[in-house]
Amino acid sequence: MSLSLRLLCLSCTWLLLPATAVRAEDWHYTLKAGAASAPRYSGASERAVVPLLGVGVTSPGGFFLDIEKGLGWAYEDDDFGLSAYVNGSASRKDRRSGFKGSDRLNGMGSIKSRPVVGLDGTYHMGPLILGANFEHALEEDEDEPDTGSAYNRLKLSLSLPLYKGRFGELVGSINSQFGDTDYLRTWYGVSEAQASRSRFRTHDASGGMFSRGAELTWTLPIDERWSLSAVATADYLANDAADSPIVERRLQTSLAAQVIYAF
Repeated sequence: MSLSLRLLCLSCTWLLLPATAVRAEDWHYTLKAGAASAPRYSGASERAVVPLLGVGVTSPGGFFLDIEKGLGWAYEDDDFGLSAYVNGSASRKDRRSGFKGSDRLNGMGSIKSRPVVGLDGTYHMGPLILGANFEHALEEDEDEPDTGSAYNRLKLSLSLPLYKGRFGELVGSINSQFGDTDYLRTWYGVSEAQASRSRFRTHDASGGMFSRGAELTWTLPIDERWSLSAVATADYLANDAADSPIVERRLQTSLAAQVIYAF
């Protein structure tokens, strides 16, 4: 799964988690099925349509286990929300394989998934919702600094409900994403070794903001258990990420739709 798609799936999971689940007095279960269209990797012009299948369970104490979100704990009240989780990071293949990878990256080496520790926070200021998501990916292979280093990523967002009525609810948000030098080197850098094996020139990527984006989320309840959700995202790569030779298209768009059954 591409980085942008992985980030989209993580966003969908958090948005679809019932707001009352973390304060419920009973267990809650969620089943999801749908599809997403997204770039094959961050910066690609090639796209893939992939199935989205999810199963999640939330305990009365706020602990959750979800295929997409991972294992963690969440708390939410009227003004503040917080969750901590452990999950697997995004990955990238340097060859086309099913829904993943691209032959254009041949010689770059695959970025393998590794454990990730994450923290999500939201704060309500009237109709506005401030959000922050921080993830630390553990080192995968110390002998492969180009593709196996530990890294950090931060996403800051501002959300606003745009519509709520008989046709469901529409929420819009804008965001900026930041990564440290290891993150930018892993996903957008090209070392001398990688350049010698691939079609790309060398590219040194330094830490900082690497994208600005916007998102629209539409949720339509069907009854007490069933609902539909669609998420459209657009991310514009910036700075050293945008200048990377692996980037074919700075504007990265994704669209996902799911059917959710909660009980």
